Amino acid sequence: MAFINIMTKEVQVKIVYYGPGRGGKTSNLEYIYKKYRSNIQSEMVSLKTHDDRTLFFDFLPFDVGKIKGYDVSIQLYTVPGQVKYNATRKLVLKGVDGIVFVADAMESQRQKNIDSLNQMIENLTTYNLDITKIPLVMQYNKYDLKDSNIPLLSPQTMQKDLNMELRVPAFAASALAGGNVIATLKKIISLTLSSIQDQLF
Repeated sequence: MAFINIMTKEVQVKIVYYGPGRGGKTSNLEYIYKKYRSNIQSEMVSLKTHDDRTLFFDFLPFDVGKIKGYDVSIQLYTVPGQVKYNATRKLVLKGVDGIVFVADAMESQRQKNIDSLNQMIENLTTYNLDITKIPLVMQYNKYDLKDSNIPLLSPQTMQKDLNMELRVPAFAASALAGGNVIATLKKIISLTLSSIQDQLF
């Protein structure tokens, strides 16, 4: 649930980028940070292990203006990709208002995408949150690899694997090149802000 300060008329909205390890969650935030650097007042915090995988989270406050007289800021987080850090993943989901699920389009990652989505749904139930009631956008990442020899899943296959029942907005993307990164961000911000408007007086 969004953090609302009635005295200062401020709303903090938390959006989490979730998905399997090395799927492109951090690359999304890095691209957004570079693209909107002039609009961002603080530094992006990135904590990594020696093997260069995100250990805790990236944090990126992002001002989007006012809603019903309230100043709104967006906080973007990623979760660690590795399964052994599930306790941290769960913790980062606490208080989440919107989620971008970043799936890896490489064929070799197909089962990891499915497992990660199922784990996310399970982790949300820890906080009595229902995946069908939370703003959610799917991003199928790494389509910049289509000209390489790496076998990729089609967006249709990824839809079938991950979005057949949820039926949420989905984007084929390239986080490294920036393809559909901003479209994904705009969609999740739009869905999330719509969902919290009723919480504001």
